[in-house]
Parts: sequence; C-alpha cells; structure tokens
Amino acid sequence: MNFLGVNFDRRMLLLLGALAATIVAIIGIHIIRNQRIADVLAIVDITGSMNTRDMGNPRGSLNRLEAARQALIDMMQDLPCQSRLGLGIFSERISYLLLDPVEICRNYDALEGAVSGLDWRMAWQGDSFIAKGLYSGIDIAASLKSDLIFLTDGHEAPPLPFTGVPEFDGKPGAVKGLIVGVGGNEKTPIPKYDDEGRQVGVYSEKDIPQDNRIGAAPNDAETREGYNPRNAPFGAMPATGDEQLSSVKTAHLQDLASRTGLAYVELQNVSAIAPKLLSSTEPRIVPVNTDMAYVPALFALLSMLALYALQLFESLPARRSQRRASPLVNSTLKGAFVHAH
Repeated sequence: MNFLGVNFDRRMLLLLGALAATIVAIIGIHIIRNQRIADVLAIVDITGSMNTRDMGNPRGSLNRLEAARQALIDMMQDLPCQSRLGLGIFSERISYLLLDPVEICRNYDALEGAVSGLDWRMAWQGDSFIAKGLYSGIDIAASLKSDLIFLTDGHEAPPLPFTGVPEFDGKPGAVKGLIVGVGGNEKTPIPKYDDEGRQVGVYSEKDIPQDNRIGAAPNDAETREGYNPRNAPFGAMPATGDEQLSSVKTAHLQDLASRTGLAYVELQNVSAIAPKLLSSTEPRIVPVNTDMAYVPALFALLSMLALYALQLFESLPARRSQRRASPLVNSTLKGAFVHAH
C-alpha cells in the first residue's frame, strides 16, 4: 500500500504500530475500578501455651506464635493495596493495641517488622483468660471501626470456672471477622523457660492449675474429700488433670465464635487466611486508579518481535537460493581455471 509515496508494507505497519503503542505507554492509561479491601485489627495471643511446638511442615518445626506471625505476614501479601492492618497482643485477660490500622503497601516494612517482633516475653502476666481477651479485642476493633482477626490456641489458664464461659455483653455480629485457632489437635507439652529465656524443660502437672477455684463451687463439691462450705468449698484435695498439655481448643473457640458473631477457622487446615477473612466480613469497596500502561507496552514489544520474526522468515528463501547456487559457481570457476592452464 502506497500513501504519499511511502510504501506501507507489513514491516512498516508493525514498526508504526510499535511506535504508536510506545507513545501511548509513555503518556499512560489509567482506569478507575472498584476494589474490595480489608480494614482489620489483628490480635495475637502471646501467652505461654503459644510456645508449644506443634505447627509447621514438618509438624513441630514451628511453635504456635511463629506460625501465627507467619500467617499474618502471608495475609499482608495476599490483601490488595489500600487495605489497612492494625496490630495488638493478648495476655492475661485483656487485649492491648500496639498499632492503629495503617495502609499495608505503604507501610509494609514497618508492619512486617512489628509482626515479626511479637514475642512471648511481651506478656505482662501468665494467666490466659481467652474469652475475656477476645471480648476486649472486639471492643478495641469496634472503637476503630475495623474488623477483627484473633489468633489464639484457645487454652484457658487457669481453666474456665465451673460456671462456664463468661457472658458476652456486646451485640453478636456488630464486629465482623475471624477467630483463628492456632495449634495441633494432639496434646503436646508446653515448653518452660527460665528468667533468661532459655528452655529448661516442659511444664509438669504441679506447675499448672488443673481447675479454677474462683466463684461458685461445682455441683458435686459436697462429695469431695475435705469439703467444707466455708473453708474448703472445692474440697481439700488438689486437683489433677492434664492442663500442662496443650492443643487447639476447637470446641471452645467455636463456642466463642457463635457467641460473638465471628467466623472460626483453624490455621492448620487452611493455606491462607486472607480469603477466609474477606468472606467473613462486610465488603469494603474503594475506587482504585489503576495504571494500564503495561498493555500498550506489551503490544509494542510483541510488534517488534513480530517484525524481527518476519524479517527472519523472509530472509530464509534467499539463503537457500544462495546455498544452491554455490556449487554451480564453484564448478564454473574451477573449469575456467583449468581452461586457462
């Protein structure tokens, strides 16, 4: 095709297409699209039972706190930009806010450092009232207008009183989110550490309260040895049990989830928690300005590759003809050389 004396063959058209696409890519193309994001407060249980090594692959290569930290870092990588993440810890009977929710992508390094730095030594007391800590975390999330993700093994220490789980005073479902059960299903010894943070064995039955003797006594208290309604309402004999062994308390955490309106998932049974979080919370939609310059840039690259391939393909017949003509030329030259002599 000729236009103004210029022959627009296939190679010229590919070259012009690549040039035009490159110019468009430099100028830029932006589109506005709706993007679902997350706005969540993550609270991590840092009590002693979270040091139990029954997570990872192979099983036992990570303790529960390490697995919880890794799950949060993976979640940050899976959530889209403009999502926000806050961070808190749970110990004793309350949750404590460390960081208000901030945008993940712009603050990724700081958030990753904060999550990686979570340690059991940050706990201010050895008790672990899981239900009260969860209720406290819900209150904090509500004040921040955020969803909640609460990572814990559900191991109450001391055990729940005979009256059962404390009542939830809030409105179930007012705060959306996840309870993530961290730990294996088999009962595993809890590591014991000295004041320097060195492991010195595991907890024994005598080290851990085997029952909760606060509040009302059980119905069978009168049948216990040494029972006295005033001085020994729980009986005089020390309780026995296996509270020194720990596993994820699935039934307890599912009960707490139903009481509070949260969803429940076990970390050992899922490959990622970001999809579970998004499916258990109300959609938060924001307009996102997306740069689409890569589309014309890719078209320009493909056009140049096509131009090179076309040039290579068209040069093949000429090379074949040259190779076929070469013997004839050689024999002619050889005959001329002989004749001359």
